[in-house]
Amino acid sequence: MKLRIALTLLACISAPLHAADEAPKPPLGFFVTSVGVGKGADLGGIDGADAHCQKLAAAVGAGNRTWRAYLSTQSDGTLPAINARDRIGLGPWANANGAIIANDLAHLHGDTVELGQQGNNVHRKTTLTEKGEPIKGVGETPNEHDIITGTKPDGRAYTDIADHTCKNYTSSGDGTVRVGHSDRTNRGATGGNVSWNSTHDSKGCSQENLVSTGGAGYFYCFAADKPQ
Repeated sequence: MKLRIALTLLACISAPLHAADEAPKPPLGFFVTSVGVGKGADLGGIDGADAHCQKLAAAVGAGNRTWRAYLSTQSDGTLPAINARDRIGLGPWANANGAIIANDLAHLHGDTVELGQQGNNVHRKTTLTEKGEPIKGVGETPNEHDIITGTKPDGRAYTDIADHTCKNYTSSGDGTVRVGHSDRTNRGATGGNVSWNSTHDSKGCSQENLVSTGGAGYFYCFAADKPQ
């Protein structure tokens, strides 16, 4: 009897200590949209893209945070350009599995792939949807690794006269949009998957145009505020 009581007391003492050793998983702060808006790169403008991020986050219980689409816009003569990096908060950001993909803005954009290093932690195994699902990439069918960003590698807007944003995400016809590759790998990877946010321009702005170059109208979403 005394042995049984002693074992019970030991179990009660050990359980909370074991639980304390397990750090809680960081809250969701980054994902790739599991579905696009459905109209190619016409996302309803940057506000429509933000609303889509918020809706998808809410569907998985993360709607208590402020979500922003990782998109840059170009100056249209009346409105100034917007940099993607200026919209997404200060980090850190974790994916649906709790993996930190970047600690802060400098970590996120200070990639050094030219040295054969990963820099940030955004790559094929970490660019998950809000549901924790991977994005199909090179070698998979269909390849959907083209992620809409409209941005330069440093997270800032383009300043030339070419259209890199499908008219600031309001066109599903004329124009092109800059995309990154969700399945980014190290230098020398087949297919040039060396940039998560700025790899090439699309063939056009329609859903068909995006699909033809390996996309599906997906974009990145970041939590712009600290967890509550």
